[in-house]
Amino acid sequence: GAMSAGRPLRLLSLHGYRQSGRRFHQRTGALRKSLRGRAELVEISAPHLVPGGEDDDGDDPPRGWWFSGPGTFEAEEAPAEPAGLDESLAAVAEALAEHGPFDGLLGFSQGAALAAMVCALRARGDPRFPVAFAILVAGFASRAPAHGQFYREPIALPTLHVVGDTDAVIAASLSRELAQHFVEPVILNHPGGHFVPAAAEQKKAYLDFLDRFCPSQGQ
Repeated sequence: GAMSAGRPLRLLSLHGYRQSGRRFHQRTGALRKSLRGRAELVEISAPHLVPGGEDDDGDDPPRGWWFSGPGTFEAEEAPAEPAGLDESLAAVAEALAEHGPFDGLLGFSQGAALAAMVCALRARGDPRFPVAFAILVAGFASRAPAHGQFYREPIALPTLHVVGDTDAVIAASLSRELAQHFVEPVILNHPGGHFVPAAAEQKKAYLDFLDRFCPSQGQ
C-alpha cells in the first residue's frame, strides 16, 4: 500500500450539489496545495444534470448525486421517492475501479453525504468500494426514509468531519448529526461557512488524520 511505496495517498473527490468535478477542482486549490506530497485529489462529476442549470456554463453544467424532488434537492427534505442515488453509487464504484487504487474519499456537501453512504456500504463489506477512510466536509445524513438503511448501524470506518460554524447551506448541527452515525469520528470545527477550509489550523488537522494511513517517511 501507500506506506510501503511512500507514495501520496489518493482520494476520490465528490463535489457538492450544483457543482461538477471541474468546478470542485477549481475551488479546492488551497486544499490541494496544503496536501501536496501527502495526498492527491481525483475529482469525478455526478451523473445527473441539474435541470435549468445549462445556462450557467454550457460546457460544464451543474450536476447532482440525487434529487429530493423532480430535478431539485434540499438537504432538509424527507422525500418519499428520492431519485438517482443508485446511478451515483455505481459511478463511484466505476471510478474506484477505473482510476484506482484509491485510499479514501473526500466529499463536500451532497458529495459528503454520498461518501458517508459509501462508507456504510464499505463497512458492511461491499467489495465495490475499497476505501479505508473518508474526509466529509459540510456533510449531512439523508432524510429520505429510503436511505435510512445507511444509518441503521454505527459505521465503522475512520472519518474526519469538517464542520463550518457559520455554514448557512448545511447547518453545523446537520454535520454533527452525521458524525454521530460513525464509530469514533474525528470532528474539525472551523469558523467559516460553506466551503472546504484550508488555513494552517485545518491543514494540520487534515495531515494528522491522513498520517494514520500514511506515516511520514523516516518515522
